[in-house]
Amino acid sequence: MSDDLTKDEFDALGQVSRKEHRGRPSACVARNAKRLTGLKFLEYSREGQLALTEKGKQILFIYRCIDTLRALSVDPQANVDADVAIFLGRKGHIVEKPEGKQYEITQRGRESLADIDAQTR
Repeated sequence: MSDDLTKDEFDALGQVSRKEHRGRPSACVARNAKRLTGLKFLEYSREGQLALTEKGKQILFIYRCIDTLRALSVDPQANVDADVAIFLGRKGHIVEKPEGKQYEITQRGRESLADIDAQTR
């Protein structure tokens, strides 16, 4: 089984993380639950509700980091969440501009984004 997730599967993970499925899960979550639990991204609680595993939280965070790098490559004034900014800053992928809460992609960040895009094609 491959760990490559589709956009629909990422959407399902996002819905579960935001707890949008109070009661009955959405069609997106229901359609993807079996595969995502098999990959250990989701698990069922004792009450029968779906919840993210630690592995699921990590994959969503990585996805947010990649989306942020893509957004900054197009628009330098794109919004960057604090936790993503801290992580990407520590890894040397972005630096804060002297003006304030704006960020710029470093050469290392551009190379990483190019590698990611090359692998997904």
